[in-house]
Amino acid sequence: MSGGAARLATLTVRDFRNLARVELTPPSDGVVVIGENGQGKTNLLEAIYYLQILRSIRGARDHDLVRFGAETFHIAASVETDRAHDVGIGFERAGRRKRIRLDGVIPDRLSDGLGSLPSVMFSPADVDLVSGPPTARRRFLDITLALTARGYLSALQRYRAALLRRNAALREAVRRGRPVDAAITVWEPPLAEHGSLLWSERKAWVESAAFAFEELCRAIGETGKMALRYASTTSETTDPRVALASALAEKRPMDLRRGLTHAGPHRDDLVMTLDGRDLRIFGSAGQQRTAAIALRMLEARTFRDRTGRAPVFLLDDPFAELDLRRATRVLELLEGSGLGQTLLAVPRESDIPPELTRLERVRIARGELSAWSGG
Repeated sequence: MSGGAARLATLTVRDFRNLARVELTPPSDGVVVIGENGQGKTNLLEAIYYLQILRSIRGARDHDLVRFGAETFHIAASVETDRAHDVGIGFERAGRRKRIRLDGVIPDRLSDGLGSLPSVMFSPADVDLVSGPPTARRRFLDITLALTARGYLSALQRYRAALLRRNAALREAVRRGRPVDAAITVWEPPLAEHGSLLWSERKAWVESAAFAFEELCRAIGETGKMALRYASTTSETTDPRVALASALAEKRPMDLRRGLTHAGPHRDDLVMTLDGRDLRIFGSAGQQRTAAIALRMLEARTFRDRTGRAPVFLLDDPFAELDLRRATRVLELLEGSGLGQTLLAVPRESDIPPELTRLERVRIARGELSAWSGG
């Protein structure tokens, strides 16, 4: 691993959710944040993960992240990746403006700040990756690939822009009752061009990860056969661009009736099965949780393999819904894969897994950090 492990050296958070003023200097191996529910431990991990994707991992809008009574939030960090650098992110509620500084310089594009701190976050809410709607799984794929696959982010941005305009033209056609015209078809070539890259990268990642997914689920403790596949609205051909263009044309009459684009990677899904049955429908809570953890571990492995750096691990009480045997196996797998700096958030000291008791501890209460005194 040429770049070693990513590390958060210092963190300062101002007016983010319930965190009025927080400063943290975690040791190189990590820290445990202990606090009852609602005190801010998840908000702290969310603020750290904001350095990775420049948005809320929980899907909240930026203006909803500003602490009540404040006008802005600010996150500043000193991080070590392939080189040490400083990152600052601020958002102003009034003008809905977000700004980022990298080593004191404002980049030309906000997207230049993506991945400033390579990190992966595990939490009980991850079960939504399995039991939730396809949007959650597409978002998982998009985040993983936008940060690790060359050209993916640009294609995603261009695809979404073309999709937005084609859908607007479709709605206008529905409203006026007019036939297909260039206002709709003009957006199909860019959708086919950029969508084909998204389709190809997603499908290649899923195919490369399918065996590891099955192996990880088995290692965690699942006895049934877990499988992973990419389900697409685009037919399998040697040229996905041609296939997507054909699918857009074929479904255009339906699109005109409903005012939406029905073909393309924005309609695809990441399907998980257990012994051939849809895990989303037939899997137990424990089986779905196992699959979600396996996905996060594959995400971490992708960052490590493609960037040469182990990501920071943000563990938000991740073993709360697992039995001791599975929790122990997950930690063993993480340790075996090269567990980097770890920030663990738990409600009680007794919730710290034995494998992580070496980590220093801090307490969080009412959005404020303090030294851990035990008890």
